[in-house]
Amino acid sequence: MSEEATMAKSGGAGKTLICGCLLWAASQGVQADIDVSIRGVIVAPPPCVINGGGSFDTPFGDDLLTTRVDGNNYRVDVNHSIVCTAPTSNDMTMELQGIGTTFEGGRFLQTGQSDLGIKLFFNGTDWPINTPMSFTHPNYPRLEAVPIKRVGSRLDDGAFSAVATLIVAYQ
Repeated sequence: MSEEATMAKSGGAGKTLICGCLLWAASQGVQADIDVSIRGVIVAPPPCVINGGGSFDTPFGDDLLTTRVDGNNYRVDVNHSIVCTAPTSNDMTMELQGIGTTFEGGRFLQTGQSDLGIKLFFNGTDWPINTPMSFTHPNYPRLEAVPIKRVGSRLDDGAFSAVATLIVAYQ
């Protein structure tokens, strides 16, 4: 083999070796460690305290007649207290979260009896369960509740109860 052919052949191998080294170096990447500092300030509105942090009961009495439960009879006030110190906004919402009835589109709070629910009122207006209602601090709304049954149903005698969570939030 001539000297020129040998150089041409070894030159191709040299180019392949150089290209391979460059590809290997590029695949290794350049790494550097940098400390990143992220800082911020969380501004949370002051909390509201409902009923001093405790729960509240709304008794309907011991003399309800199952035949008179209709969503109008036995309406009572839901006594509650709310204290919001230094609110960031006077625009607030109130929501009663709970399990809705299996009748009337789930608008009422479900009790332990499947055909009995609790209908709620917010300043005299129907208040479907799990629906936020707006009000302006410090004018807290009047809340009312009344037992209601599925149309055409017959209720069982005995005690009943329902559980929900009252949420007050800034808008």
